[in-house]
Amino acid sequence: MTDVPSLLAALAPVSDIDFAEFGETEVTRLPRIQKLTASFLARNWVTIPHVTHHDEVDVTELEERRKAWNTQNPQSKLTPVTIVLKALVPVLQQFPQFNASLTADGNSLVLKKYIHIGVAVDTPSGLLVPVLRNVPDKSLAELTGELAAVAEKARTKGLSLPEMSGSSFTVTSLGHIGGTAFTPIINAPDLAILGMTALQIRPAPGPDGGVIWRKMLPVSLSYDHRVINGADAARFVRALGQALADPNLIGQA
Repeated sequence: MTDVPSLLAALAPVSDIDFAEFGETEVTRLPRIQKLTASFLARNWVTIPHVTHHDEVDVTELEERRKAWNTQNPQSKLTPVTIVLKALVPVLQQFPQFNASLTADGNSLVLKKYIHIGVAVDTPSGLLVPVLRNVPDKSLAELTGELAAVAEKARTKGLSLPEMSGSSFTVTSLGHIGGTAFTPIINAPDLAILGMTALQIRPAPGPDGGVIWRKMLPVSLSYDHRVINGADAARFVRALGQALADPNLIGQA
């Protein structure tokens, strides 16, 4: 394992600058949750060799099926995030090294037989990651309701440590805001995290030689390179695309 104290000690110190020398400033205290989250993110970034695989997944037909479901079921509208959560189940089963953790000494891999997925939630106080447990056992409608409830609790009341513990994989989405790609930081002790951004419209060759337009979901898969290699990351995203293209996926809602 990396000797973090020695590594940090070798770095140049960060200067303590009085920015008021250059103009007017205002100092505000960071919220407690944001400070705590920052400490974990900094640790994870320094101690885990991150690599991020960027790709786009065709969700044209999936979006048609999702919108049709939402029209017929306005009380239980499906979101892209919950659909991805369900689609990840067979993919994580196919690639168990993504649903695992390293032991503290870095010598062994703990392959998890359960699939608990953390979902990053943006709150006024900072980033929180509630964990949805036993995802394979829940329908899309159940996942949608559970995620909406726990996200609302995170934003209004906060979450307990048990509610944010025990994930085996993490998903984070900026799709409701925008963007085309980013580099999500792994939520240790998970070994990978999937980032999603806003749908993109891309041209593609049609069957008659013309141009057709496809809806593409940009994904950014960050993974721990001590365990996962680039080829498996590419295969993982391809498998996710196949799972999302399954016409029975929303039929399971």
